[in-house]
Amino acid sequence: MIDSLQENVAIILPENGLEEKLNQAKKENRKLSVKLGFDPTAPDLHLGHAVVLKKLKQFQDLGHQIIIVVGSFTARIGDPTGKNKARKPLSTEDVKHNAQTYINQLSKIIDVKKTKIVFNSEWLDALDFSEVIQLLSKVTVAQLMQRNDFNKRFTENTSIAMHELVYPILQGFDSVKIKCDIEMGGTDQLFNCTMGRQLQEVHRMPAQIIMCMPLLRGLDGKEKMSKSLNNIIGLTDEPNEMFGKTMSIPDVLIEEFINLITDFSMEEKVTLVSRMTEGENPMNIKKLIAKNIVTQYHDKTAAEQAEQFFISQFQNKNFEEKIYQPVTIDSLASTDSRISIVELCHHLKNDLSKSAIRRLILSGGIQINNTKITDLNEEMEMIPGTKIKVGRRGFFELI
Repeated sequence: MIDSLQENVAIILPENGLEEKLNQAKKENRKLSVKLGFDPTAPDLHLGHAVVLKKLKQFQDLGHQIIIVVGSFTARIGDPTGKNKARKPLSTEDVKHNAQTYINQLSKIIDVKKTKIVFNSEWLDALDFSEVIQLLSKVTVAQLMQRNDFNKRFTENTSIAMHELVYPILQGFDSVKIKCDIEMGGTDQLFNCTMGRQLQEVHRMPAQIIMCMPLLRGLDGKEKMSKSLNNIIGLTDEPNEMFGKTMSIPDVLIEEFINLITDFSMEEKVTLVSRMTEGENPMNIKKLIAKNIVTQYHDKTAAEQAEQFFISQFQNKNFEEKIYQPVTIDSLASTDSRISIVELCHHLKNDLSKSAIRRLILSGGIQINNTKITDLNEEMEMIPGTKIKVGRRGFFELI
């Protein structure tokens, strides 16, 4: 059991802490409280979040209590984790909207009915100023400056606002309030999780252990998967989109995806990695990964259909034989019979900004009736039957 719980975990602090906590829970005949905190900064979960959530699911399946702490207070401060500047704070309305979206999407991986969901504004809003000062007195500036991004910014004479220094202390206080046994997170959350452990010790409580999962790299193969970097595979992506995005990952990510986001057995994972190292075509392995992912978040039938769609769209070179999504001319909300290519593509792919569409045009990523568009100012007549390709996965036909 402990081996499966430690599988793929990047950091366990202290090293033998998990075994001790499991033994303690068994001795006391109780469930462990396993915490995951998140600030609802963007309304969509992606496979990067799933790495941690799948580990939480393992604890849940063993009967332990999962506690999701929604940073309804801390999201209004802004945590610059991994950045060289403060993150923009959110409004109360943004927090509520994003939090509800997160909670709805959690059910794709964990059993929400068996999960305790709490909002840290419940206790942080209740603190008066003297209590805040008392809490801050438990932590030294030297301890805060051990956080890499704070230290780097201080060394480079980049400004650090006081509210940013307070953030990890408040997040750590969450662990005190919920009496957390284990806190989960990505490796970029190690410092903040450690703060929870420290504050529990100050409050003379049993200290939580920390389990940090690796950060899944995004579609660019370089940066961690992040909505702000537009390199994600979303948990709510449609099957075709999810399959296509997975097929687009660079080969260097294949082993990482196999280990962190598929639900293949350990033996199957080892076999797939061996096939890669022995020189099998990476596309074959990617198809298996893509089908596995789509099956997890949709179903087997959707995965098989998505594979056939991919073969038709991307392995079939014939432009005319591809499948195009019908779009009515009336839905384009233009009173004129002509429309700029930038405006048209923005209507068709509203997840792309106009700047992103202009970059696609300059890189040859927009085609009208199998002809690449290269002029940023080009317009076209809206004629039924016109076929438009936007980027790698957008195929549309005007009707």
